[in-house]
Amino acid sequence: MKLSIEEILEACKGELIKNVTGEKEFTFSTDTRNIKSGDIYIPLKGAKFDGENFIDNAIEKGASGCFTTKDNVEAPLVIKVPDTLKAYLELCRFYKDKQKTFTIGITGSSGKTTTKEMLYSVLSENFRTHKTFSNHNNEIGFCETINTMPEDTDIVIIEMGMRGLGEIELIAKHAKPDIGIITNTGSAHIGRLGSLDNIAKAKCELTKFINPKGALIALNQDRIKKFTEFNGETIYYSVDDVKILEQKPAFTKFEYKNNIYELNVEGIYNVENSLAAIETGLRMNMPYERIANGLKKYHPIEKRWEIQEINGYKFINDSYNANPDSMKASVSTFMELYPDSVVILGDMGELGEQETTLHREVGKYLATKPHTSSFLTVGALAEETGDELKKDGFNVKSFGSNCEAARYILENVNIGTTIFLKASRSMKFEEIINMVKGEDNL
Repeated sequence: MKLSIEEILEACKGELIKNVTGEKEFTFSTDTRNIKSGDIYIPLKGAKFDGENFIDNAIEKGASGCFTTKDNVEAPLVIKVPDTLKAYLELCRFYKDKQKTFTIGITGSSGKTTTKEMLYSVLSENFRTHKTFSNHNNEIGFCETINTMPEDTDIVIIEMGMRGLGEIELIAKHAKPDIGIITNTGSAHIGRLGSLDNIAKAKCELTKFINPKGALIALNQDRIKKFTEFNGETIYYSVDDVKILEQKPAFTKFEYKNNIYELNVEGIYNVENSLAAIETGLRMNMPYERIANGLKKYHPIEKRWEIQEINGYKFINDSYNANPDSMKASVSTFMELYPDSVVILGDMGELGEQETTLHREVGKYLATKPHTSSFLTVGALAEETGDELKKDGFNVKSFGSNCEAARYILENVNIGTTIFLKASRSMKFEEIINMVKGEDNL
């Protein structure tokens, strides 16, 4: 992102305190570790840090200037603003509008990162496409995405997460998407928002700022329809319109709207995620062959159905995140595709007062599935899931730590067994893998 001093001041309404640089255009950085010549340092603030304390460090490393909320700051270029994050957001909105980049905003209770990656894989077949890195989906992540966007980008995909009401609205206000995508609304973050309706309201904040000439593409879900605030073209998709033709480990073939598609991943829920990418490709007038080719090139990112062969065991690590909906979908898919396997379940976070009930519901749901799998649980909440499975005859062992679970695997699980890991990121299930590898001490 490059802007002139005149554009910077127009975008963020800042006060130019000093400019002796002689430079015509500037780039931007929020991290003193990667400051380069020509950058203006934007010092962001958090609960435990204040970037303004590092202004001198940024200038010493070559920054041309800085934003600040304070007086008496020494730098070749100084721009004073009331709020540095707000200034960063306004700069990015200005730049995106200047570039006239087609924008796609995507949110949902689950599947949004996977859908974003599938969408990127599809759109890259036809367009120069840029996307949110990993799951950097808050307001700072939006700014990072725009700040790193190449000048010749045709389409930018913005993933939007939230911690509460108003979070997605803030990002959508600055992103102003031409297409908005809502993958679903479910029970993820119910501990923060209190009800499924509040979760749906938060996700549907995206719809307030979609270009009226654009489109909303969303799961055919009553709760989304109830709270959407978009009156333009709306496309609803459903896995009920899909015919599964073949499903095996690391492969799914399906028919949707009279066309055949293939994915190099398992699971009906991944097929559902892919429908948003298909519908977006169709909305962008892409030919079927390129949409299908893009989907076939998709591969999961780290800790999302990540397959590793370790000391004779086959680990499938899906522990990047977990909520009741994704837990039910991914574990039941694994049980179907990998008989005589081991499933390791960990606690799910951010479920609030209903956390015990929701963990038990996962157990009750999985207990209805045909099974030859054994289960290990780690954590007090996951043990509640395990207790429900035990009632229906499942073989379940419960542990209090990753170390105990890893030791049990090495001492009791046969070499050649496939082991599935599913938990919230906070459970750090990669520790189990590292212990089985012998990289971490047991």
